[in-house]
Amino acid sequence: MFARIKKSGKNEYLQIVENRRDGKKISQRVLATIGRMDHLQARGDIETLIRSLSRFSEKALLVLSGRGDVNATAQKIGPALIFQRLWDELHIGTAITAELKDRKFGFNVERAIFLTVLHRLFASGSDRSCNQWRRDYRIAGTGELSLHHVYRAMAFLGEEIPDEQGRSPRCVKDVIEENIFAANRDLFTDVDLVFFDTTSLYFEGDGGSLGQKGFSKDHRPDRNQIVIGALVSDAGRPVCSEIWPGNTADVTSLIPVADRFRKRFDVGSFCLVADRGMISNETMGELEKRTIPYILGARMRNVAEIRETVLSWPGRYREVHPEGAAKDPSPLKVKEVSLPPHRYIVCLNPRQARKDAQDRQAIIESLEERLRKDPKSLVGNKGYRKYLTVDRENISINQQKIEEEARFDGKWVIRTNTTLSPEKVALKYKELWQVEHIFRDMKSVLDTRPVFHQLDETIRGHVFCSFLALVLRKELQKRLEEHGSCFEWSAIKQDLNALQEVTLEERGKSLAVRTECLGTCGKIFQAVGVAIPPAIREL
Repeated sequence: MFARIKKSGKNEYLQIVENRRDGKKISQRVLATIGRMDHLQARGDIETLIRSLSRFSEKALLVLSGRGDVNATAQKIGPALIFQRLWDELHIGTAITAELKDRKFGFNVERAIFLTVLHRLFASGSDRSCNQWRRDYRIAGTGELSLHHVYRAMAFLGEEIPDEQGRSPRCVKDVIEENIFAANRDLFTDVDLVFFDTTSLYFEGDGGSLGQKGFSKDHRPDRNQIVIGALVSDAGRPVCSEIWPGNTADVTSLIPVADRFRKRFDVGSFCLVADRGMISNETMGELEKRTIPYILGARMRNVAEIRETVLSWPGRYREVHPEGAAKDPSPLKVKEVSLPPHRYIVCLNPRQARKDAQDRQAIIESLEERLRKDPKSLVGNKGYRKYLTVDRENISINQQKIEEEARFDGKWVIRTNTTLSPEKVALKYKELWQVEHIFRDMKSVLDTRPVFHQLDETIRGHVFCSFLALVLRKELQKRLEEHGSCFEWSAIKQDLNALQEVTLEERGKSLAVRTECLGTCGKIFQAVGVAIPPAIREL
């Protein structure tokens, strides 16, 4: 039985109709004609009829009553529904719970960690702000949690576990990473290539014993900081995170990371890919001693062998076309240079070379104009100074320096001990950029900062929660790509936040009404395999 509009001439009539089956045929019978639509709408009769019928349906009565004694509350349900499913399917909750079996916390630690991770994904701010943020979200099992529970959960993650065999102690978060890796071993079957990079995070306070002054990639040398590193698999999945005191140099972190990775995750053979900040003669020697294959960026300007010999090596470049990618009108070009025992791959990006040349030409033109007006003002300018020759009071453009700089346009050099083809080495090194994107996500999108913690345990826990948030986000992106979708993270956050459930309570009856599923929301639920809640349901 249903209502329909019947047109008759210029007028429309509201009718109540029922479907009837006669054998194999279905026919419709008009039960009643209520009246002309324009007259019914003018007098408000349709609303009166609906309210009258609602007396026989408790759901409809609750929604339509609209009286002041109806209590209504709204909570965002999209974020927890999606990321709880990923949390479960990646066995993160199980990995955390396994480390809690002999502990007697008076609250649900696993739920406190999930709450913190979800907060990192959808809001900016410190752990303190998480307590206010969760009020607007429906997150199962977090109703009894308070701020000090979150702090205690962070300390648990960063707690050091004494090693019974006398080795250096490990953190709880390390064991959880290993448990997650083991539970998802099928996702990491191709861990024959590992990307590694580091960055720094500064503190609002002292930062405990980990907080030290060092080379700041945030350009905040005035603040204490920590150095964090991440290892990412060939498939783009974050494997683990590492934390060091803020005065740790990049070149000293690579070998310990390689040793720990092999030991922690029982990976026999893998190739390490890292940026030029990791390279030093000592590092190379240690990698060779351990027979670890590597693909490392080399310093073109600081290493004489590269600057004077490798970049001048004769021979033709070969074009590189990534498999499955559209043909690039300005493809990457590579050339191999073998200087035993070293093997180098020179890479040339013609598009970047043109840009470098144009940028330098713009600087030269600006220099020439400034030299005519006020040459002394250029001496302290870093952007200009490298192109100048200062001879007592005479300041002029250094043409030799300009020609030397032109040799580096659009080029970078890779050093490797693998037997991969030059094309594959270049493409694998380019994939290191995905690790840089991970750090950009961790620092800006996930808002790891500001870091207010003052204890080493809570600092480690704070950073690890951002790492877990990153694991969930990357998994969601992969599943969306598998379903042929690619969305901006800002759009995903906005659309999941827009999915709310309004709870109506009246005279002991409760009803949940879901808002409309907007934008990317439907595709996200489909990619993760979560059913969208019904529009109306009884509680």
